[in-house]
Amino acid sequence: MKNMARNYVRTVTDMERYYYGAGNSMGYTYTGSELLKADSPMLSTTAGTYQAIYGRKVWSQLNQEFNAFSILPKKPWERSGWRVITEKPNSGAVHGGIAENGTLPETVKPTFQHVAAKPKTIAHSFDVSEVAVFLADKDDGLGDMRSVLKEEMGKHHAEMVNKMLLTDCSTAAGNNFESLDRITAAEASNGAGSATTLKTTSSNNHADDGDLDIYSIDRRDNAWASAEVNCAADTTAGNKRVLSLDHLDTIFQQVWERGGNPKVILTGYDTLMRLQQLLQAQQRFMEEKRVTPTYNGVKGVPGIEAGFIVATYNGVPIIPSKDVVKTDGLSRMYLLDTDYMYFSTAIPTQYFESGIETGDPFAINRLGQEGLYRTMGEVWTTFFGAQASIRDLK
Repeated sequence: MKNMARNYVRTVTDMERYYYGAGNSMGYTYTGSELLKADSPMLSTTAGTYQAIYGRKVWSQLNQEFNAFSILPKKPWERSGWRVITEKPNSGAVHGGIAENGTLPETVKPTFQHVAAKPKTIAHSFDVSEVAVFLADKDDGLGDMRSVLKEEMGKHHAEMVNKMLLTDCSTAAGNNFESLDRITAAEASNGAGSATTLKTTSSNNHADDGDLDIYSIDRRDNAWASAEVNCAADTTAGNKRVLSLDHLDTIFQQVWERGGNPKVILTGYDTLMRLQQLLQAQQRFMEEKRVTPTYNGVKGVPGIEAGFIVATYNGVPIIPSKDVVKTDGLSRMYLLDTDYMYFSTAIPTQYFESGIETGDPFAINRLGQEGLYRTMGEVWTTFFGAQASIRDLK
């Protein structure tokens, strides 16, 4: 019966109802970041319990606080791949004119390629002994250690997910979520103005061979899979560039020419401050916009009470994060078109707990308590040309 219900998950809201319960018709009320069952509270004494409250807290933190994860729209996992158009019909050349009484032109079609990706599971766990739980409630201890560990490990799980998404492309994703740094990288000239490649050559030390491959795509042989990149000739300190408005204006133009339209700019606090100083020096001021993170990405909100006030450039919100990659200079800038990038959610964050405190020491085979947070999915982009990055700044 449960498997049948899961087949009807079509939106993230459906998924939350399936995993957490929601809506008065199901007997649940949702207030803030907690989930409470109206007629039968979730009890910590349930053996081997799955606690929707704590899973929902972390999922809400990942989606309702500004970080790399929250700016990505969320969609339920529907399939383990997608098709991309790698070349336009007739290579984009003008055609279609017919002479009087002439024959119809040859049929044309775009070139497609299948891209595959599997969901990845991210899990973080903790364990605590029965004695530690007992002593924490005595003298000047932590008090309710289980609750403290649940909260802290929930924050840790959210922080690790955010850091995964902002890992330097030189670090393989492995079993972690794919990084925005690699998604916004390029290993070949893609024909729209970004002739810069990050691939290692005798005069270019940005990345090792294979570091830029993504979703099993070899970018050396597939220029369509490269994003737009603005970077220095190499990563030596002497070649780092002072941030200028030309860098931003050029990368915007390149993305627009590829057919993308950035919806959000993600960067570090240091780069945001430098951009503000740059505009003020030219007697220009950054415009502001009131936005909020949602399951559909960053959205503008009406009124003066809701949302967060953020700076914008070309009308695009700039979201700062402390974990954006920087290598002996300013943090990088990522221009993301979230119409073509999202987090495909297999299972939203869940929390599991078992042990002596929940009446089931046999499950962990000792007199202690274990807890675990788990999130499953993967970051997808269906159009690399709509994504971009600015690197090697000082």
